[in-house]
Amino acid sequence: MIRVVFLNIVLFFSLTSFSVLSQSKILIYMDLNQTDHLKAYGITFHALERGLKADWLLNYKGGSFLLDYDDKIAAECRLEGVAFDEVSLSEAADIYAFVQSDENNMDVVRLEKAPKIAVYVPPGFQPWDDAVTLALEYAKVPYDKIWNDEILQGDLKKYDWLHLHHEDFTGQYGKFYASFSNAQWYIDQQLQYEKDAKKNGFKKVSNMMKAVAQTIKNYVGQGGFLFAMCSATDSYDIALAAQNVDIVAQMYDGDAADPDAQQKLDYNNTLAFKDFVLEMNPYVYEYSDIDIQPAEIGNFDNDYFTLFDFSAKYDPVPTMLTQDHVNVIRGFMGQTTMFRKSRIKSDVIILGEREGTDQVKYIHGNFGRGTFTFYGGHDPEDYQHAVGDPPTDLALYKNSPGYRLILNNILFPAATKKKQKT
Repeated sequence: MIRVVFLNIVLFFSLTSFSVLSQSKILIYMDLNQTDHLKAYGITFHALERGLKADWLLNYKGGSFLLDYDDKIAAECRLEGVAFDEVSLSEAADIYAFVQSDENNMDVVRLEKAPKIAVYVPPGFQPWDDAVTLALEYAKVPYDKIWNDEILQGDLKKYDWLHLHHEDFTGQYGKFYASFSNAQWYIDQQLQYEKDAKKNGFKKVSNMMKAVAQTIKNYVGQGGFLFAMCSATDSYDIALAAQNVDIVAQMYDGDAADPDAQQKLDYNNTLAFKDFVLEMNPYVYEYSDIDIQPAEIGNFDNDYFTLFDFSAKYDPVPTMLTQDHVNVIRGFMGQTTMFRKSRIKSDVIILGEREGTDQVKYIHGNFGRGTFTFYGGHDPEDYQHAVGDPPTDLALYKNSPGYRLILNNILFPAATKKKQKT
């Protein structure tokens, strides 16, 4: 089990232990008064990279960050347009006391070390192809690009946190065959994947993707942090369930799918989903009944999801992942838009859902020594993103609550280091 380092902060500790030299602190508040929520995460991340510590004040002014005063941090805030207050040590002590009071649903989590981040993307990938890399680029958080070669040769051990691009782990190229099989980008993608499979010793792309999915699962089990969006959520679990059965039609891998594939799925091998029914028609743009269909959403103007309110002191992990300046957020579509609640395993934590429906947007769970977090939809500020649409300019959405949920996840590993025995 992952154990968060909690701070039992008292006045004496606040005044003496954080920094002998610092006579004040920087409070980066994250409520509605913040001028750029997204870059605030980057500034906190950069402080951790420099070996500094930060405290995440859960549920305090939108999930604020408190750091020892540092000229570089203050200068970076001003340069990037991030609002902050300089507070005295006595004012900081009052904040800690308020946050840790039993009367308030708040707590303090120490952020200790910047996680090493990998983003799983194919060659030729552009940052605007994926919301997470858009957020990382905008917040100026460093990351490495990796793909099948690196995963299969064991490079995941170099990283604390892995994001999955809106990938199709079933080997069906996104099930775009009916709409785009004659498009040059689709043809190039198929040739690229087939070449990669051959290079890595696989006869079929679907078999390579199964191996990649299982390798990622092993990474999570050994303590890795996995974050996935859009089709990289359900297609990933489907690939795990189909490790020993062919679910892919002939136009995708050269031979027919097993006619008994549905009965041969192993739900015990998945991370998040259970009992799902595959969409075996290769011409239908859908993988299974995990995903919520547009017709089920109804009026798109009413598509909002609500974040759950967790106990900061007793459920710090889901509390960290749901830090935001609002708790009702505009929905957004993707190849996988939301998850059907009846298909989610009972031990998975629901972080956000459309109230009164079977539609879940945001989930989290544990596997082995690691965790996984799945977030439905493609781009929080592009409701119906289509192939070929222009990239989202995050400078126009610097206070996006939907993008904040992504960036919560990059700081989460920094707050979950086990305390070393002395």
